[in-house]
Amino acid sequence: MSNSFELSSRLKALPPYVFARIDRIKQDEIQRGRKLISLGIGDPDLPTPQFVIDRLKSAAENPANHQYPSYWGMPSFRQAASRFLGRRFGVQVKPDSEVLALIGSKEGIAHIPLAFVNPGEGVLVPDPGYPVYSAATLLAGGVPLTFALREENGFLPDFAELEALIKRGPRVRMLFLNYRNNPTSATATPEFFAEVVRFAKKHQILVCHDNAYSEIYFDEKRPPSFLAAPGALEVGVEFHSLSKTFNMTGWRVGFVAGHAKIIDGLAQVKTNIDSGVFNACQEAAIAALERYESFTSELRAIYQRRRDLLLPALEATGLRCKKPEATFYVWCRLPQGVTSEQYVLDLIRTHGIVSTPGTGFGAAGEGYVRFTLCSDEKLLKLVAEVLRAK
Repeated sequence: MSNSFELSSRLKALPPYVFARIDRIKQDEIQRGRKLISLGIGDPDLPTPQFVIDRLKSAAENPANHQYPSYWGMPSFRQAASRFLGRRFGVQVKPDSEVLALIGSKEGIAHIPLAFVNPGEGVLVPDPGYPVYSAATLLAGGVPLTFALREENGFLPDFAELEALIKRGPRVRMLFLNYRNNPTSATATPEFFAEVVRFAKKHQILVCHDNAYSEIYFDEKRPPSFLAAPGALEVGVEFHSLSKTFNMTGWRVGFVAGHAKIIDGLAQVKTNIDSGVFNACQEAAIAALERYESFTSELRAIYQRRRDLLLPALEATGLRCKKPEATFYVWCRLPQGVTSEQYVLDLIRTHGIVSTPGTGFGAAGEGYVRFTLCSDEKLLKLVAEVLRAK
């Protein structure tokens, strides 16, 4: 009977979960009565804005919102998303055909290979990168073709490496990119995105750009949108999330915008799998998008203070950290001979501080560790004191 419960080949193809051992160590420390300081998970500790909560309350009381939502999303939400892209990036998209509501951007990223990747076809995946890109490819029967994001190249892909992967691998259908980048915090330029468009047109590849951290940037350096590059709307889509921008990770609401046929393909997958985003959450998201400028300005100031508090303490321990220009992550190079996993385990056992090994994001993450800025300044000062005394 037990043979009936054997995992599918799709699940077996997923790489080992590097965080499992770390989670066991964390639980052991907690059971011993130790209180850990977590700088490992990218989950904002700050509350959702009150004006967003108020909008949710009123929308939840409307019986019209208690029924199944539209698969595509409320027209008013898609219009708000379209206006946001226009105001923020100068990108013009049609809300009725080029915008789709998502149950968080992760959901859309996970589903899009099902719409466009056939079994055995390739998907270009960054390493280090958000693990969902590779997992979604494997679950769709595709082949992840990883390309390295190297420090000496500003953690941007090498187009010569991408060309080589295309020449020797299976047919490539899709390219995942993510700038502002998790885990490296790197940003990209308009010139880079223009080159991505040229590359995609040359090889007839669909581009999926993950822009979940669009409004978390520092020192007034406003990174661009991929969709703002000339011709981008002809080759791809861009995923946006309200999770990080408005401290709404638990609300599960986001959107994707771009080429109408790509949007329609993803929508067809979603109509067969999910039932859309709760309308009250969409109404709350409209309120957030309408007032993004005033709220995100204050949010960036908070994260920038945290960055400037933690970064010197990390560097004082011998880590080499690139000063983040965006996201709420600090990506640090470890001393020679120290592995990512061992560093993280030692930090938990010795100091009760939780971080994330670079190998959690791919083999090219070895030798790096990621810290988040998702703890208040009081805790970060404590971390700084502990690290300086290390």
